[in-house]
Amino acid sequence: MTEIEIYSAALCPFAHRSRLTLTEKGVPFEIVEIDLQNKPANFLEISPYGKVPVLKHGDVRVWESSIINEYLDEIFPEPPLLPKEPIQRAHARIWINFADTRLFAASGKLLHSRDPQQQAGLLKELAEHMLFIEREALHKLSDSAPYWLGSEISLVDLTYYPWFEQLNVLEHFLGFQLPSGLDRLKKWWAAVANRESVRSIANSPKFYIEHYARFAQ
Repeated sequence: MTEIEIYSAALCPFAHRSRLTLTEKGVPFEIVEIDLQNKPANFLEISPYGKVPVLKHGDVRVWESSIINEYLDEIFPEPPLLPKEPIQRAHARIWINFADTRLFAASGKLLHSRDPQQQAGLLKELAEHMLFIEREALHKLSDSAPYWLGSEISLVDLTYYPWFEQLNVLEHFLGFQLPSGLDRLKKWWAAVANRESVRSIANSPKFYIEHYARFAQ
């Protein structure tokens, strides 16, 4: 029996992060797919927040994707996915927090909003987040390197990539367009998307459009 199980959902970018972390580390795992619209009756016994992902590692459970990923980095230390230097680890956590509290929060509100005025405001907010990432993260932390923090991939890259894999949903259903002037961000996106670990579990744009269409309808 596989030692690691991850309770996941195909459309959940947070679960995607943790699957990427396991894949990048080469850790065998079993996926337990959860239909978030029809959760198992005992799901709160597995996930106290009623959300995915949840990681089962032997007899222990860990939930919340950023915490799961740090746990995995400590339990399976090779290859390391957080830098050793304290200030670089601080930078990593700052940008993971930005993803959760700003980028994913705004896009989540946008996907659930039916108010055109609110949608317009959130589309503007997302464009501003993209420019902020270009200016304050990628140019300052790793201007000439492929990844967010430099030459080595990290949990920051794995945190952000699922958002970009699903970007076509925002484009297709809500008209979002990346602002101009994001050359460094686009190079980062291409570098991460081309990793074998990322490609091995990637879904196509068509996959996301078809699945989100059910909610749009």
